[in-house]
Amino acid sequence: MVILTLLESQTNQPLQQWRFSSESVIRIGRSENNDIVLHGYFQVSRQHLELTQVEQQWKLVSRGTNGTLVNNVLVTEEVLKDQDLIRLAENGPLFRFELISSAQKENLLKEPNQTDIACSHAGNPPDSIFCMHCGQPLVEKEQFVGPYQILRTLGKGGMGTTYLVWDKTQKNQGVPLLLVLKEMNADMLRIAKARELFDREARVLKSLDHPGIPKYYDFFVQDDHKYLVMELIHGHNLEQFIYQRGPLDHERVVKWMIQVCQIITYLHNLQPPLVHRDIKPANLILRNLDSRLMLLDFGAVKELGTSLETRIGVEGYSAPEQYRGKPCPQSDIYGIGATIIFLITGKTPMQYYRYKGARYEFDIATIPNLAPSLGQVIEKACRSDFRDRYQTAEELAEALAACL
Repeated sequence: MVILTLLESQTNQPLQQWRFSSESVIRIGRSENNDIVLHGYFQVSRQHLELTQVEQQWKLVSRGTNGTLVNNVLVTEEVLKDQDLIRLAENGPLFRFELISSAQKENLLKEPNQTDIACSHAGNPPDSIFCMHCGQPLVEKEQFVGPYQILRTLGKGGMGTTYLVWDKTQKNQGVPLLLVLKEMNADMLRIAKARELFDREARVLKSLDHPGIPKYYDFFVQDDHKYLVMELIHGHNLEQFIYQRGPLDHERVVKWMIQVCQIITYLHNLQPPLVHRDIKPANLILRNLDSRLMLLDFGAVKELGTSLETRIGVEGYSAPEQYRGKPCPQSDIYGIGATIIFLITGKTPMQYYRYKGARYEFDIATIPNLAPSLGQVIEKACRSDFRDRYQTAEELAEALAACL
């Protein structure tokens, strides 16, 4: 017997499971005639993978255009072992392969019929979200906010706390719909400006429709607490990515930043235009599903033409005018330029900030191994006076494309 478990790529937590008790061939891909059909995974081929039983062993044969990795090693054929991890294409869906003995098989096949006995949740891998036997959430205590069951805390910040939640009323391709719920911290609720920023983030997200921006799901107040519910993006933000893998090659960085320019162009062309004001590596996440960059955190977004002059800035990534409470579309262009510095060096942009002439600017000439054409783009994108930068994200994207 073979069990294949689809894992959440970032945490290896089980999302969905398939059991094959008598099959000798298992096919995986996007085509409907596969044993496991993977809709929506664009890196996966129609007939991507075939597992074949040969005597007491299982042999993997990769037929996917984008390759297959077993335990992070690219393979075309491989004899599988119990607990091997199989990834279909780089950043594609991740499966755990389990080989079940005859005795274990008998016990597993008995479990679904034991309806009079509560599931003990025994044998689940550490940090699992759902039980591999009964499919229910693995939580010590059931906690609900509205219709959303809290599964775990994802992070805590100055403005709010984010949770991984399960909407039991909806499912995505048979998998429980996992979402991100953001709760505004109690101490922030007493601050009028904080309430305004939180409400605006919800209102703005609800109005946006772009493949590079997480989808809005819900906004509500319960027991005097405010909650925002958003799409869960599986992946790593670019800050984590660089700290784990080191600086990137210029070509990949340029292609990624062109994607960011496309998102920013969408925001700047809205009516009224929106300035994100917080472009930085930690707010750009590389989605595992399709290697698309997603822009997160719209808590600082500003509608041009409004009187809001809140001073919001992150050292190294925020343009000088932001610190004066005067953001403009070119402020986001500055953030992209500073992000490029981090991605190609692995160092905070402030390490290249110098007093030059009568002002502070990035000393581009001191960045090692920097292609002159890309250096010129960074230098113009990050000029201290917004009027000297690229005036639109389209202009910046064109300049970046010329570097390829």
